[in-house]
Amino acid sequence: MAAIVWWFWLYRPGLAAQPDAVGIVQITVANGVYSPDHISVPVNHPTTLRFLRKDSSACASTVIFEELGISAELPLGEAKEVVITPVAPGHYSFSCPMKMYRGSLEVKDE
Repeated sequence: MAAIVWWFWLYRPGLAAQPDAVGIVQITVANGVYSPDHISVPVNHPTTLRFLRKDSSACASTVIFEELGISAELPLGEAKEVVITPVAPGHYSFSCPMKMYRGSLEVKDE
């Protein structure tokens, strides 16, 4: 039970992933996690989050950025691009509907 609590609610990742030269971050959805699960982007810059869902779990089929008002269906085995342009610095979470798959988006001033 403790391992489940740690994995789904207490685990915190290391370094944040950054967009590549064209503003894309590749995110894999597999084995109960987003990888990478911590992303850092500059404010007011369009960034494409390219999700590739490899997990057949129904919970993995949707990603929600609640504070940004964004929700997207993630088809199994296909890349799905979610374009964001955050207008305010801060920390924003993203998750599946049940909040078992979780990640964070850090928006920084330039």
